[in-house]
Amino acid sequence: MNWPQIFLGCFLIGFVLSALSFAFGIVNAHLHVPWEHHVHAGAFHVANANGPAVGPINFATMTAFLAWFGGTGYLLTSQFRWLAVPAVGLSVMLGLCGAAAVFWIMARVLWSPHENMQSADYHMVGVLGRLSQPIREGGIGELIYSRKGARQSCGARSADGRAIEKGTEVVITGYERGIASVRRWTDLASDE
Repeated sequence: MNWPQIFLGCFLIGFVLSALSFAFGIVNAHLHVPWEHHVHAGAFHVANANGPAVGPINFATMTAFLAWFGGTGYLLTSQFRWLAVPAVGLSVMLGLCGAAAVFWIMARVLWSPHENMQSADYHMVGVLGRLSQPIREGGIGELIYSRKGARQSCGARSADGRAIEKGTEVVITGYERGIASVRRWTDLASDE
């Protein structure tokens, strides 16, 4: 068995597949093959509030492992004349480190938790807020509310057409064309 050639083959396969994956990602091309399966590794997932979790065992980390494993093994066996068993051991460790580095970069830098918006991100009915400008009878005021940790505002009109004072806590009962229909929180609480 010729270990340097095996390691070189692993390196070339890992590097070429990584480069092709990167190139297809730039042009946003997707390949679907009949044997494609998704692998989930139990509790090892990256939490993403707006989408499915991504596991550490994926195509990018597997090709990174293969490239690091093969490159390290090739250098150790051909250049430094290490024996096969210690070279395989160190190559596996460095391959795992390379795959972990790629996964960390993907999980912390490339994948944004705000990447995919959900329809619930735009759902306004039921949001609690406070009037910063009063609503005159039949008129429009201003509503301040909090969403995803940020303070936001929008126009507001009374759902029943009556005036509502500044500083009153209100609940959005409808939302159309940037104007919220609101009711007093106390009115809703007393209806129950």
